[in-house]
Amino acid sequence: MEVKTLVVGPIETNCHIASCGKGECMIVDPGGDGGRISSYVKAAGLRVKYIVNTHSHCDHILANPELKAEYPGAQILIHKLDAPALTDGAQNLSMFLGASFVSPPADKTISEGDTVEVGECSFKVIHVPGHTPGHICLVYEPGAIFVVQGGIESKHRPGRGRGEAPAIFCGDTLFAGGIGRSDFPGGSHTTLVNGIRKKIFALPDDTIVYSGHGPVTTVGEEKRTNPFF
Repeated sequence: MEVKTLVVGPIETNCHIASCGKGECMIVDPGGDGGRISSYVKAAGLRVKYIVNTHSHCDHILANPELKAEYPGAQILIHKLDAPALTDGAQNLSMFLGASFVSPPADKTISEGDTVEVGECSFKVIHVPGHTPGHICLVYEPGAIFVVQGGIESKHRPGRGRGEAPAIFCGDTLFAGGIGRSDFPGGSHTTLVNGIRKKIFALPDDTIVYSGHGPVTTVGEEKRTNPFF
């Protein structure tokens, strides 16, 4: 997997562009500057398969309209609990930017245990609420394809990605030295902290953490040094 991070928009959001072979990519949290995002995608020769919003706050969705217009075949993905806020300026908090903003609606909603397939990579969806009710994270485990049959999950390893570290795109759940705010409508500090402990800190320590704001970190570093834990 290759990841390009662009700091975009008025609140300096990390937009992550992940590509995994076959010329496909997904754009995670396009929080503004759609032209810059599109310029990188074109220069890299990539096709946009998905536009993934980890949650519905305006600083993570501002470039949705521009990118959807540029790449009409790309699907906007978000959890069902946050999907209504895409098209509601009050719920997505765009009032804080001085104007009501709406995104195109989701093409598809994603939930705990779903997988997002991009090129040769599989990303497992985990639901970690607390910042918003429908906040999701995407977990990448090198060489693993998650398969659910008869309600039982298994992992098939085709041998790709040896030596590559696992990764998580975690939006505004966990930051280097911090966690997401929980004082917005639908937020819960207890729920957020418990979700990080149970689902994110259960990942291997060398898991690279791609957050919605700030520098890259690892699960192990945050378990050892994050003051909230």
